Amino acid sequence: MINNSNVQAKDTMLGRINLSLVLLGVGGVLTIIGFVAYFQDNATLNLAGFFYGIPILLGGLALRAAELEPAPYTQPTTPEVLNLRATQATPTQNQVRQDVTRYRYGQEAHLDVALQKLGLSPSGEECPELTGVREIAVDGSYALVLEFDSPKVPFSTWVEKKAKIETFFGPSIRADLNAPAEDHIELALVTRLDPTPTTPVEA
Repeated sequence: MINNSNVQAKDTMLGRINLSLVLLGVGGVLTIIGFVAYFQDNATLNLAGFFYGIPILLGGLALRAAELEPAPYTQPTTPEVLNLRATQATPTQNQVRQDVTRYRYGQEAHLDVALQKLGLSPSGEECPELTGVREIAVDGSYALVLEFDSPKVPFSTWVEKKAKIETFFGPSIRADLNAPAEDHIELALVTRLDPTPTTPVEA
């Protein structure tokens, strides 16, 4: 029997480590030590503080500028759904969940490359924005729900890409699409308990 609270806490902890703040903190402390050592005429600490502190500080600033924050969970994941995740989630579902719920660097948007390959992001400015995720059960199957703001890509386009989405995130995945509000799209990646062969979709 898995410890559900430990599983979710571990995922949250690892996914929410802000590397840029860590570097800024370490670099800032070392740089301050270097300045203090300089005024105290301590050459060893002065050199170490400046030599290590300033590059680390600059690295933290660079990461901060290129930082993409984790997509938030929009509802708590229940113990029952965590059990379904442990027994049913595909490697792709797990990878997507882990990727979008942690800090990313050098990306303009979560899943931007995937959306471009699916034809759901004609240009960077039109890329749907992932605003949240949640995990639910759908008829006894595990489902990862991705919530998007999609003002430039209409719901009809998402529906047209349904088969391609299933192939891209497959195997053993069914894509359920919903538009609960204007410009808001929910994509549920549902585990197929009895996988049905998926016909490859040409790009």
